[in-house]
Amino acid sequence: MGAPHLLVHDRRDNVGVVVVEGLKAGTDMLCVVTEDNSEFRTIVNQDVQIGHKVALRDFAVGDTVIKYGEDIGKVVQPIAKGAHVHTHNLKTKRW
Repeated sequence: MGAPHLLVHDRRDNVGVVVVEGLKAGTDMLCVVTEDNSEFRTIVNQDVQIGHKVALRDFAVGDTVIKYGEDIGKVVQPIAKGAHVHTHNLKTKRW
């Protein structure tokens, strides 16, 4: 295994966290699931900053995003697999 581009904590997660600087659209990412040290690959379709999230599947408005095995909010605009997930398309359910 090489150095991963994306970490996924829990098998239930539907987003992963970018762990490299300068991730560019079109990159075939090595993704590692830390829960069991398994790996998979997916393509990122936007430039994404380190520490930000990438969608591991397509999302519709109202879908729940799971990170670190926890519900972190709801989707407020459609998100394609491989896209950047952040405050422009994800909001907390608290407010």
